[in-house]
Amino acid sequence: MHIKPQIRILAIDDSALINEKVMIIGAFFRGGEQLDGILRSEITKDGMDATDTFIKIIRNSKYYSQIRVIMLDGVTYAGFNPVDINRLFNETHIPVIVFMRSCPDFEKIRLALEHLPEKEIRWEIIQRAGKIYKIEKGAPVFIQISGLDKESAVEIVRMTSTRSNIPEPLRVAHLIATGVVLGESTGKA
Repeated sequence: MHIKPQIRILAIDDSALINEKVMIIGAFFRGGEQLDGILRSEITKDGMDATDTFIKIIRNSKYYSQIRVIMLDGVTYAGFNPVDINRLFNETHIPVIVFMRSCPDFEKIRLALEHLPEKEIRWEIIQRAGKIYKIEKGAPVFIQISGLDKESAVEIVRMTSTRSNIPEPLRVAHLIATGVVLGESTGKA
């Protein structure tokens, strides 16, 4: 896959957990350089609506035909509301890259799921995200992918990590999501 520097990316992150509804922000980016638009929606804290909501906002977006990659900050949002990345790819026809600053501790995740409804379904969605790849780029980062090969995904992550080891589209989505909800951006993307 030939990757253009100006590849159109939709990066999605969530805001702080303040109440039952959690805002998600999609930052529509041109490569790792230019923000071209914003999407906004809400999902339920510890719910099961993230995948459906992501599919809906992407397919209903005016940017839909331009998006070449969807970037996610992990596979769970709003606490433990899991995103089925394979279903997201299959229903949008847009490849998905899940970005993580550290390798998930699956034992801790399983324990955290114990007190939630539909724990088996949540665990299955998290497991279905597939193999975790380590990218050596300064501090190592990790990715999971659906709909594209590892080499292309690594190239996209490296190319868009223009200000830090976090892809700029995800960093900006995080800043916007936390800033809008909390009144000031916080934490690490």
